[in-house]
Amino acid sequence: MESPYKSLNDVAADDIIAAGVASPEAEKLLTELAKIVSECGSGGVETWGRISERILTPELPFAVHQMLYYGCYKDFGQDPPVWLPDRKSAEETNVGQLLQRCGSELFGDRYKDPISSFSDFQEFSVLNQEVFWKTILEEMCISFSVPPRHILVESPAYPGGQWLPGAFLNPAKNCLTLNSKHDLNDAVVIWRDEGQDDLPLNRMTLREFREEVWLVAHGLGTLDLEKGSAIAIDMPMNVRSVIIYLAIILAGFVVVSIADSFSAPEISTRLRISKAKAIFAQDYIMRGMKSLPLYSKVVEAKAPIVIVIPARGLELCIQIRDGDIAWHDFMSRVKSLRGLEFTASEQPIESFSNILFSSGTTGDPKAIPWTYLTPFKAAADGWCHMDIRKGDVVAWPTNLGWMMGPWLVYASLLNGASMALYSGSPLSSGFGKFVQDAKVTMLGVIPSIVRTWKSSNCTAGCNWSSVRCFASSGEASNVDEYLWLAGRANYRPIIEYCGGTEIGGGFVSGSLLQAQSLAAFSTPSVGCSLFILGSDGSPIPRDKPGIGELALGPIMFGASSTLLNADHYQVYFKGMPIWKGKVLRRHGDVFERTSNGYYRAHGRADDTMNLGGIKLL
Repeated sequence: MESPYKSLNDVAADDIIAAGVASPEAEKLLTELAKIVSECGSGGVETWGRISERILTPELPFAVHQMLYYGCYKDFGQDPPVWLPDRKSAEETNVGQLLQRCGSELFGDRYKDPISSFSDFQEFSVLNQEVFWKTILEEMCISFSVPPRHILVESPAYPGGQWLPGAFLNPAKNCLTLNSKHDLNDAVVIWRDEGQDDLPLNRMTLREFREEVWLVAHGLGTLDLEKGSAIAIDMPMNVRSVIIYLAIILAGFVVVSIADSFSAPEISTRLRISKAKAIFAQDYIMRGMKSLPLYSKVVEAKAPIVIVIPARGLELCIQIRDGDIAWHDFMSRVKSLRGLEFTASEQPIESFSNILFSSGTTGDPKAIPWTYLTPFKAAADGWCHMDIRKGDVVAWPTNLGWMMGPWLVYASLLNGASMALYSGSPLSSGFGKFVQDAKVTMLGVIPSIVRTWKSSNCTAGCNWSSVRCFASSGEASNVDEYLWLAGRANYRPIIEYCGGTEIGGGFVSGSLLQAQSLAAFSTPSVGCSLFILGSDGSPIPRDKPGIGELALGPIMFGASSTLLNADHYQVYFKGMPIWKGKVLRRHGDVFERTSNGYYRAHGRADDTMNLGGIKLL
């Protein structure tokens, strides 16, 4: 179908006025456009770069952004880039700094610069996993009480490999440890409650935050549970739930993640599968002026002992069951221990830290354990692909019941960044103002949120100039909606990110060292290899475009090796093709590799989880 948009040579002042720009400003815009066209030509990458930098602002009507984007790329073909890295910014990224120091050592004469050599870096991460992951763990300052004997041991009995055998550590302790990424006075959590949008932000320093985590960890000792017991959390993602999450892991227990939107039967199913011995839950969920019951659903689910947290203030305004504990009373048990460091429970690397659940639509959801290894996969993806670093402020509306909740905790804290948490709806103007006031540098989204922002225009007037990049996951995105999103922050890159709960992060992503095209992935994630299976079930050549069911190389740092209620081998490996002596790992999505080397998602292979076109994380 022919594009309805004119080429840039044919754009007239009347077109710009019709798009919603006043006449004098339209004439100025057209004059600047003519200059750019005379300098760079009437279309293409360089022309778009000048237009997005010199003409397009968040205040201009979106119709103008569309007119110039589609006009510029009218004859470009597939995968027109909306953002390109420059040499200086690329060298400042985490990966860029690593390559500047070690590129020649890793690649010899092939190394040129971070942008030219990123594909070599990704390939190196797959072919030299021992060296790569040792380097990344050092870059993230991960500390072990007992270091691993090896990084990776491959064995036919373990299709995904054995990672960091012999290592003892605690991932929550690593989030609280002082190192080059953390200072005691650094703000590690920034938050605001909905309805308080004109009040100052709340901030908690690392000094304050870890004292709160320690105190809750001490409190867990009063519950008389065996180490390794499962303790559930059914709360919105706020500062208290994050503190509780880390305290459970710090004390050697296992978090059971339950989304606060679930019904009583769904809560009951997850408590049963995980054999949870206790649960933290709020009395209510606050949404604007509404109070939505939560504790009553947990009681209806016949939960074990509940520690009940008030949604607002310190005191509960509801009656609780005999045997359940009010938050105030729970904390009073250990108030004399405030400020006393809690000695972390250092566990073997294969120990469970978190039980999460798939979003399956029939039968029981798959219960997927995260080990003590998995958090470092999440953090490494944030380090490599979203370039999260010390001093950043990271926001991603999510919940601890979904993998992006724990992902946000680890990707922020293990990389020295602050988490930005908004207690309320992300669909409101209040959230947009929170992003502005918190000076968020990495804003994660799902496409349905962007769709609502665009249709309601609720972010109008918000200054998002602090945003260095966006990230998107959870659903298939739309080119127009993400053109709109990029334009809200002066065309910062959008890192598309797709993976799964059982991977602890992504298998395909974008990168700040590569050109980014809208609604497309530019690279396999670091340490991951992708295969698109042809009609005969065999992988198509990697340098050829094609579409088919996606399979993954089996050796992936942080990926699951067991399920609580299903046969892991049967689910992920049985019946899959062999590639160079290794059985590939099933994922189930249909993916396309384009002629320009980008990847696009096309839903589930079996169409049983086709929610918005792509598997929900």
